[in-house]
Amino acid sequence: MNQANYNLLGLNIHESSISQEQRQQMKRQGELIELLEQLYRITPDMELPPMEFLLELFGEPCFPRGELVALTGRAKSGKTFALSIIMAMAVVSELLSFKREDVAPLKVLWYDTEQSKQSTLDILKNRIIPLFHLAEGADTEFPTNNFFIFNVRESDRKDRRALLNAAISHYQPDMVIIDGIRDLVDDINDGIVAQDIMEQLMRTAQQHQCCIVCVLHQNKASESRDPRGWLGTELLNKAFDVYATEKLMPQRIFKFEQLYTRKYDIEQSLYFEVGDDGLPIIVKDPPICEQQTDEMTEERPSLNDEYMIRHPDGKWEMNVPKLFGDALKGRDMLTGAALRYQVKLLGNIATNRLYNSCLSKAMASGLLEKWRDTKGVVCYRLARPAVPEHAAHSAVPEHAEGRQGGRQGEQQADLFSESEEAPPF
Repeated sequence: MNQANYNLLGLNIHESSISQEQRQQMKRQGELIELLEQLYRITPDMELPPMEFLLELFGEPCFPRGELVALTGRAKSGKTFALSIIMAMAVVSELLSFKREDVAPLKVLWYDTEQSKQSTLDILKNRIIPLFHLAEGADTEFPTNNFFIFNVRESDRKDRRALLNAAISHYQPDMVIIDGIRDLVDDINDGIVAQDIMEQLMRTAQQHQCCIVCVLHQNKASESRDPRGWLGTELLNKAFDVYATEKLMPQRIFKFEQLYTRKYDIEQSLYFEVGDDGLPIIVKDPPICEQQTDEMTEERPSLNDEYMIRHPDGKWEMNVPKLFGDALKGRDMLTGAALRYQVKLLGNIATNRLYNSCLSKAMASGLLEKWRDTKGVVCYRLARPAVPEHAAHSAVPEHAEGRQGGRQGEQQADLFSESEEAPPF
């Protein structure tokens, strides 16, 4: 037998040894690879539409299409009040510190699982509609057709998810508010169910290009502000942004703030109180108790003494110039999220509240410069000293040419110094 015949015989024996089940598995694997290549592969030359955000808060984009957003807070902490403001923003261009750039009004689907029908109607008639008239004028007709409001508290829990899916598919809203998502599951601590509903909501948001806002109470433990249970853990993992509400006593002031984000840091918190007409009024100055408790609530032993200044009267403060100088040492710039990480790491700072207080001091003193890059991401760098007029035309050292060239794009960006009021904390 020659070599060619021997090789052919060996090949036939090998092929005949492959079972039908193995052949089916190989075929299935080929089909899956083809599916991955056609539908799911991301390449550098791929062209996709830019991410679209429905609203802005303090000038930062928020509530993106195709994503989940979480809102958490304790009972009676102002969650539904904050939602009323957000829903009114669907048909107004500006309200409190929110803005909407899109000319066309948005469609909102509010899916209320918690309150009575009377309460839902009361919020519509006595909060959302008056907020619209406050922004657009008392004589302007409220666009009822932009709101699809359903109270499903009386429905069977097993039907609520199906009803929600049907509503989103039929009405095609821009924003969906699930108030609250806990009532779509039997057990808030069932990890499998929690993962299943999050995956379903992510698919729905992507398929219908809507922003789905999920409302869930926060943990009962005082040290945590994260949403409750396994459901809250999954929501925290999947949400693009996480916001929280808090009621400050005894002033009865409501606070709305961003806890986590994947992209755009909203460094300020929105403070509002309720006027005699039942409508929110923005509070421009932070409550005194909030200012005093910023550093008092921080565990002093956990802070890094290297970045603390202790005064003879027993008071202390963070050494802001050294803290931010070390965080940016050797770096041209950092994004807002990266700067926060570095500063908190160096100073052993546990709370965003203390970090934000330090950041506001750094900006107010002129230590930092803030701008947005070409993608809209907030960035920071150490402020450069002013150049004297007689040195304005001096030659640039040869070793600095590359760095100067790298800064050219930044100088053409929307660079500004922090002239706004320090954010309330």
